[in-house]
Amino acid sequence: MVPGKKPPQDASKKSTLKIAAAALAASSIENYDFFIYGTAAALVFPDLFFPGQSPLAGALLSFSTFAIGFIARPVGAVIFGHLGDVHGRKRSLVMVLLTMGLGTTLIGVLPTYDAIGPGAPLLLVLLRLVQGIALGGQTGGVILLAMESAPPRRRGFYSSFALAGGPAGILVGNFAFLIADGITDSDSFDAWGWRLPFLASVALLGLTIYIQLRIEETKAFKRLQRAAAAESGEETGPFVKPKPEPVLEPVLEPVLEPVPEQVPEPVPVVVPEGRAARAARSPVLEALRRYPRRIVLIGGAYIGINVTYYLFMTFAVAYGTNDDILDMPKSRMLLGVLCGAAVQLVMLPVAGALSDRFGRRGMLTVGSALVGAWAFVFWPLLNTESPVVIVIAFVVGLGLLHTTMYAPQGAFFAETFPTETRYSAMSLSIQVASVVGGALAPLIATSLYAWTDSWLAIAAYMAGVCLITVVSVLLLPETYRIDVEETAAVRPAEADEAGTVTSI
Repeated sequence: MVPGKKPPQDASKKSTLKIAAAALAASSIENYDFFIYGTAAALVFPDLFFPGQSPLAGALLSFSTFAIGFIARPVGAVIFGHLGDVHGRKRSLVMVLLTMGLGTTLIGVLPTYDAIGPGAPLLLVLLRLVQGIALGGQTGGVILLAMESAPPRRRGFYSSFALAGGPAGILVGNFAFLIADGITDSDSFDAWGWRLPFLASVALLGLTIYIQLRIEETKAFKRLQRAAAAESGEETGPFVKPKPEPVLEPVLEPVLEPVPEQVPEPVPVVVPEGRAARAARSPVLEALRRYPRRIVLIGGAYIGINVTYYLFMTFAVAYGTNDDILDMPKSRMLLGVLCGAAVQLVMLPVAGALSDRFGRRGMLTVGSALVGAWAFVFWPLLNTESPVVIVIAFVVGLGLLHTTMYAPQGAFFAETFPTETRYSAMSLSIQVASVVGGALAPLIATSLYAWTDSWLAIAAYMAGVCLITVVSVLLLPETYRIDVEETAAVRPAEADEAGTVTSI
């Protein structure tokens, strides 16, 4: 070994840790940007962008702009999924970060209704759409950046860092608003203090530059580039369409008496277009054509994770603080949420490592079943109105049980698809499910309580979506031992015209 030079294994481990840290930072800031909008929508947006309305109408209009971000996420999944599958994970993630950073920073300098009239809420909706599109591509980007760069037996552990950005972003976002509120009085906060957390997202620009200059493309995508080049007959360049070989006329030696001879016309040879070329043209369409069953099942597997997450994070706070339900102080409920999120942040790498040892499916099914059962304990615990009991309810439900099914999802969902359509297929699956699941979860839970005047209906709703997750996961094969650098040439399409399912 050369003196002063690190062994290859140490250098590789350091590079993987650097990528995992970058994925955690990117995911944290992206989720921070997305969720601070929800806080501002509750605190200041009704008065600043929808004045002249009743408090309830202003809140409904404000939260409707929050939901628009979810509707835009599948669009982002298609756009950035295409970029990630064709041009690389790193390049797509860089574009995602720039888009989110620009959209969030512009919200921080947006004029209010008093300044420009109806144009203010219209611009707010437009920038929320930009945020939603960016987040639609972020999830797949950060997970693949970490997972495809990880050692084969540590993919669950390293991909969990990308998922940890969810609780980390919520923690940082809440603290940002607490700081902004602490350094301003009420009038100053409404005038300019609320803008500070949005302007802080300019940090995304620095992270974007770091990822562009210091982070390498993933090993799986590099292998896909080599396979595509070999398939097309080119030495370099991904997804180059095959070129026909030039036909050289034979050089005939002169003869004294040439004998005329009937030469048949050449039969044209049709070279079938390779999978890499088709995927390069439209990875989303290729994924839908080859893996529709997996896309639906991954969406079903994500439903329980996503719905219960937003019920813990958002609806539970409304349930506890609503004047017509428990009417507790908001600080008491927020303390429970923050404690649960902090425990989840710490436990995610642990649960991810356990999925590397025991498999993804077992962790997901056990975690989903336990969260479904805990739903019938969680709401009665909130009804005690005891601060200590409420913290315990969130720590167990969100911090421990939900983490058991949350941590393996990134690696499991990504491993289900081959490299050339992985970004598009995974992003589309989870973002469509987030519209059906998380975006509607608080509204459905509120409606169920208004209809039944009981927490039992909400608990049954949570148990039902967890059951959907369990069934979907059981219909998918285990993936934690597969080679994620395999392409579609190695993994056949899941079904032929008769619907015969083949192995992943």
